[in-house]
Amino acid sequence: MAFEGLSDKLSKIFKNLKNHGKLSEKDVKDAMREVRMALLEADVSYKVVKDFVAKVSERAVGSEVMNSLTPAQQVIDIVHDELRKLMGNTTQKIDFPSKPPCVIMMCGLQGAGKTTHAAKLAKYFRGLNRRPLLAACDIYRPAAIEQLKIVGEAAGAKVFEMGQTNPVTIAGESVKYARDNGYDVVILDTAGRLHIDEQLMDELKNIVAEVSPNEILLTVDSMTGQDAVNVAQAFNEALEITGVVLTKLDGDTRGGAALSVLAVTGKPVKFAGVGEKIDDLEPFHPDRMADRILGMGDVLSLIEKAKTAVDEEEQLRLAKKMQENKFDMNDLLAQFQQIEKMGSISSLIKMIPGVAGKINEEDIDESKMVHTKAIIYSMTKKEREKPSLIDAKRKRRIAAGSGTKVEDVNALLKQFDMMQKMMKQFTGKNGKKKRFPRFPMQGMPPIG
Repeated sequence: MAFEGLSDKLSKIFKNLKNHGKLSEKDVKDAMREVRMALLEADVSYKVVKDFVAKVSERAVGSEVMNSLTPAQQVIDIVHDELRKLMGNTTQKIDFPSKPPCVIMMCGLQGAGKTTHAAKLAKYFRGLNRRPLLAACDIYRPAAIEQLKIVGEAAGAKVFEMGQTNPVTIAGESVKYARDNGYDVVILDTAGRLHIDEQLMDELKNIVAEVSPNEILLTVDSMTGQDAVNVAQAFNEALEITGVVLTKLDGDTRGGAALSVLAVTGKPVKFAGVGEKIDDLEPFHPDRMADRILGMGDVLSLIEKAKTAVDEEEQLRLAKKMQENKFDMNDLLAQFQQIEKMGSISSLIKMIPGVAGKINEEDIDESKMVHTKAIIYSMTKKEREKPSLIDAKRKRRIAAGSGTKVEDVNALLKQFDMMQKMMKQFTGKNGKKKRFPRFPMQGMPPIG
């Protein structure tokens, strides 16, 4: 995950600060020197690092901090505050006009993920009950139009295309089509180049002149670090972009682009690509990102993921089955499928306050859930509904069918039995119901 290396280094620096108890000015300066090195190693712009450390240092050596009973925590709070400001302070939203459609022009270099993220943006807007239209304005890259149709279909969005017609004409006609057919958002997927050149910029400027987009979003690959910032600066000087979409923020990236873009260009990161699925696009929240960088978790994003991924009716159905002590292996499988929609276990754990930063990624075995699901899939319908039927012979068959060991089958059955015993605690005498968890898996022992 992005910022992981930076987060680890900052956690060690602040842990060392806390060990000092009362802080001296030298302690703060030494810590800031380490913070400077950590930021530079994360590929943050040198000028940005220099200004950031200067601001933190100035606030951290004040009498309010030095005389505090918890000076180290005060320093951490200052760093958090300055990190938030560095990334834009508040979440930047799309500027929707009073009269639709809202025209969003996507631009960027080839290979940055522009077409894919145009579709992700369309899916995001559909989730907000809007009607997005994707416009195929890249007529140069082989199969670009076909790619947009494929990802557009995955996003549930219509694609407007006119073949190899002039991109400026396509952009203009797509806006007219949207206006006439009730689409309130038009997302223009424009052409990219392997490098910034005059021909590319002229075409984009002509499209801007033709449709006057409400937003010009630049897609940049966060894996490219400072190169991403340089690209953003060049596009901004030519087009006056309104924001940035950072892709691959879930990858093994040092995070320097996210921390540098606003300071260098004056334009905020508005969205972040956090995975390969069509749903893996999030508004960029500076405060939450600062929390993650400092190992404080991100409980708000976790709640939002749960609201999006968890089927409320399904949860109520499962809760009812638990109350009636009728929860079976099919229901457990359904729970796993709901959890998987929210993302990987490691990414979810990092969002939990108090846990983030304390668990190493190598300690998280993502394969356990896969193995557990394989075991359940290898059971017959009757075995899933009534696990007590599973004897030694059945266990050997299930283990062979799932590519696991009999010990693994035994462990799952034992944990499932523990779950059922815990469920009985929520039902009083004579079947009287006690208070039950909002989410059925809440408070249950881990499976796998």
